[in-house]
Amino acid sequence: MKIIAFGASTSFNSINKSLAAYTAGLVDGADVEVLDLNDFNVPLFSEDTEKEVGRPEGAQAYFAKLESADAFVISLAEHNGTYTAAYKNLFDWASRINQQMFAHKPVVYLSASPGPGGAQSVLAQATGSAAFFHADVKASVSIPSFYDVFDMQSGKPTDDAIKVQLAAAAATLSA
Repeated sequence: MKIIAFGASTSFNSINKSLAAYTAGLVDGADVEVLDLNDFNVPLFSEDTEKEVGRPEGAQAYFAKLESADAFVISLAEHNGTYTAAYKNLFDWASRINQQMFAHKPVVYLSASPGPGGAQSVLAQATGSAAFFHADVKASVSIPSFYDVFDMQSGKPTDDAIKVQLAAAAATLSA
């Protein structure tokens, strides 16, 4: 099984990228590829830009990664209660290539924030709209107060309850 994992953020020290990588790594025998959204350069989406430039190379490369996967672990960063601008823009470009971008493949959605909200607003948006993009959401987990329950140095949770939640979410991908 090939799992594509990423944090929906362009932060170089993304807590969501760390969370996605850790969780995807819990799937026994999986080939995990962790994406960095910084590797997929695209202009700001508009129909006018699409007419002018067609489908940017970054969007095509991102979509090719999605096509290559058997499953996904996506951890969502939240900016002002919604998707990060970079992720939303890349997502919009990919949906123009094929709105059914997840092709009924299993998805685990995660979200994390340093504060008490755990990026639950963006997690609700992603799970609520998943069917439009043919994502088969198997689990969703929000991690509030991230730095209190996850060690960025080791790339692992320090809280046993969080470990159990993430293991259960990862297990849904191989079920």
